[in-house]
Amino acid sequence: MQPAPYSFPGGIHPETHKALTREAAIAPAPLPAQLFVPLQEKGRAPGRIVVRAGERVLKGQKLAEPADALGAAMHAPTSGEVRAIAPHPLAQADGGEGLCAHIVPDGKEEWTPHAPFDLQSATHEAALRHLRDSGIVGLGGAAFPSHIKLGDGHQIHTLVLNGAECEPWITCDERLMREQATAILRGAQILAQLAGAAEIRVGIEDNKPEALAAMEVASAGQANVQVFSVPTRYPAGGEKQLIESLTGIRIPAGRYGPQYGVQCFNVGTAHAVARAIDHGEPLISRVVTLTGAVRRPANVEALIGTPIADLLALAEPENNVTRTLLGGPMMGVALPNLAAPLPKHGNCLIAASDALFPPRPAPSPCIRCTACAQACPQRLQPFELYWFAHARAFDKLARYRLFDCIECGACAWVCPANLPLVDYYRFAKDAIRTQERERRAADSARERFEWRSFRLAREKEEKAARLKARAAETLSQMNNEGAPPDAGSADKQALIAAAVARAAAQKAAAETPPPPTEEPPQP
Repeated sequence: MQPAPYSFPGGIHPETHKALTREAAIAPAPLPAQLFVPLQEKGRAPGRIVVRAGERVLKGQKLAEPADALGAAMHAPTSGEVRAIAPHPLAQADGGEGLCAHIVPDGKEEWTPHAPFDLQSATHEAALRHLRDSGIVGLGGAAFPSHIKLGDGHQIHTLVLNGAECEPWITCDERLMREQATAILRGAQILAQLAGAAEIRVGIEDNKPEALAAMEVASAGQANVQVFSVPTRYPAGGEKQLIESLTGIRIPAGRYGPQYGVQCFNVGTAHAVARAIDHGEPLISRVVTLTGAVRRPANVEALIGTPIADLLALAEPENNVTRTLLGGPMMGVALPNLAAPLPKHGNCLIAASDALFPPRPAPSPCIRCTACAQACPQRLQPFELYWFAHARAFDKLARYRLFDCIECGACAWVCPANLPLVDYYRFAKDAIRTQERERRAADSARERFEWRSFRLAREKEEKAARLKARAAETLSQMNNEGAPPDAGSADKQALIAAAVARAAAQKAAAETPPPPTEEPPQP
């Protein structure tokens, strides 16, 4: 174990509140009475459903296949009956619904057939396909499909394993490192092999000495693994911040780690990868911290799709709880509906009370003190972003790198005016994305209109050309029949008269009744 060789700018030191659950060993959550497995993750398109309502499914059986390249499969967390596949509230701030598989467990926990994956003899593409079909996504919060992050197995030289867990209140990763360090590093070695990385660097905040020690012991004898102690400073667990702390690589605006030969994975993701490769188990559960205003704070391993209300009940919330947060207090969201199911990226549930989270004071005007700029880990000017977002000057926000904001909330935490800065940034990002979608739709409509106009004009020209060619052909035939090219109007009149005569003869022949038939003689 050694201190991180580099650092990142900005950051804050909020109260961690991790003591409530730090010593709470991971315990399996009871099997819920019903599950609502989301068939989509983080706003992406729902997968292609491969089961039907009324069908009995086995634990680990595939419910939906990836709908596109950015998707990952979804699986049944236990055996039971699929009662319905229908919209259901999701664990998101707007309370929106998404397609879910409603499963009623039968209590048998009967697994679908599964076996270890032969990584050594498999091709790189087959290994990535196995991770995709196992539903492996990032468990640190983004839920981005892991097989996409691994690339083609050539451009990565350093794999960064994120065990910082800088967000206050959350201890699920810390407990996982303390209890499953060997499996985590096994998953990290698999990820490094698939990414083509020769080196693994593990970053853990220095307020987790037991986790640091456990990972150091587990890495003994693994020459390509280095465990680093990162100073406790939020957001040390941000991907770009941790990469800079461990490698010194500063990833600029609009660029990503793989472009600089480095990729970052969460320790929970590495553990899930080890289970998928060594045991053939898809991602159907995760460790969740239950904390806040509760009587029994805990870390539990819960099935994906477990109703949030069922998980909170395990911790016995106190009577003064006013809202429930999914994630930490800095980047988490308040859930409007506790019937929503646990998603793959749900690492923490906080029962919030006014005593623990006092209401934000009324905001006052910005005095441009620049405290937000000093705290920003992305080297932005949040006060400028605020002014432009407030004025809806969206064209200027791009110049001030709005989309580099990771919405960590450090700026709002230090703001003496109590401005909800992150809310403004999210509003501006959504508005800009909406404008961009509308612009693309307008451009597409204009292109369709221009293509239609071009097609109609072309067809008109082609028709005119055909008529001209036909007229020229007719004139040529007349010339070949002996009519002089410069025949006068008399010749034309004669031709017309002859054509009229022929038409009259044909009409007369058509109107002439047939001759009467004789009646057969009567017997």
